[in-house]
Amino acid sequence: MFGLLGKKLSHSLSPEIHSVFGDYEYKLFEREENELDAFFADTSIDAFNVTIPYKVEAYKRCDVLDETARVIGSVNTVVHKGDRLYGYNTDLYGFEYMVKKLGADFAGRKVLILGSGGASKTAVASSNRLGAKETVIISRSGENNYDNLEKNYDAGIIVNTTPVGMFPGNGKAPLELKYFKNIEFVIDLIYNPCMTALLLEAKKLGIPFINGMPMLAAQALRSAEHFFSKEFDNSLIDKAVKRISDNMKNIVLIGMPGCGKTTLGAYLASKAGRECVDTDDIIVQKDGRKIPDIFTDSGENYFRDIESEAVAECGKRLGIIIATGGGAVMRETNRNALAQNGIIIYLKRDLESLATGGRPLSAGENAVYEIFKKRKDTYENFADYIIEVDRDVAITAERLLKCVSLY
Repeated sequence: MFGLLGKKLSHSLSPEIHSVFGDYEYKLFEREENELDAFFADTSIDAFNVTIPYKVEAYKRCDVLDETARVIGSVNTVVHKGDRLYGYNTDLYGFEYMVKKLGADFAGRKVLILGSGGASKTAVASSNRLGAKETVIISRSGENNYDNLEKNYDAGIIVNTTPVGMFPGNGKAPLELKYFKNIEFVIDLIYNPCMTALLLEAKKLGIPFINGMPMLAAQALRSAEHFFSKEFDNSLIDKAVKRISDNMKNIVLIGMPGCGKTTLGAYLASKAGRECVDTDDIIVQKDGRKIPDIFTDSGENYFRDIESEAVAECGKRLGIIIATGGGAVMRETNRNALAQNGIIIYLKRDLESLATGGRPLSAGENAVYEIFKKRKDTYENFADYIIEVDRDVAITAERLLKCVSLY
């Protein structure tokens, strides 16, 4: 029996990751501090991983430590061998696998590590091992902090090890990248959301970036090697990352009012077993009025503000299908909220075929054409894929599924 020790584990992806590596039982062990003695003494658990806040406790309790654990001062993998506890640290391996995946070269570069906690120690050790010219730790109250960042605007690589921007605090960033003119790579150890605000800015600026999912999968594989005292094929890391990323990603349908987003969303949901959420439905639930009445009584600006709340709620979720209102993506904050966990699909349909009934902004002979002129570039530039809409929803769905995996 194997598993993960931690304090709060409800959102852990570790069981799903380990299921890729083999058919073995992997449990979640939520324990309080006063339960640790009994847990570490329980020999019915063959081996286990350790996550926050118990990695240092594991380090103290192990009888034998590997070299990496000694260097970093924490243990994330414990194996029972007879009556002795062997402690390993596989986070360093995971971090360096992630760096290699990104193609980031630390040699000769100034590296900025955001945060001074346990994950920071791994990043610092790796930065030094990989030949960084200078490794600077940014903390809230240290010599280098967020109030004097200008001292380090010459950094070439930024690594975020803080929880800033992590679910449920989506949309926050520890700093703004636009001031760092020499940045070549951005690494964020957060993987929920898939794209933090920091990574969304990196993408906007054209800076190569990566989130923490490859590190999570790579350290898990190395842990499994310690569990079973055998080597695993590294291709299983990418397999685990793809499986989990596909399951986490939302399918976000955008496009003109009446193009078929709601119909396609419901169809895909029925076939894939995913939930479909329509932002217009959420708006009606929030306000209590039908959308035409909201426009008539309170105006478009009021409607857009409620729409932004609905989009923010949906964008935080994982593994759903989101059908958006036609104008939702015209606000940058909404685009960021949808992009953080979403694959964006623009449903392109002939304007003459659009259903305009009950749509306040589409009334009038030329209204649809005027709206489309304003939105066309945003739709196309924001989309990951552009799908031509067919009258047969099954054909449209087939076109979408050639681009993305849902099942």
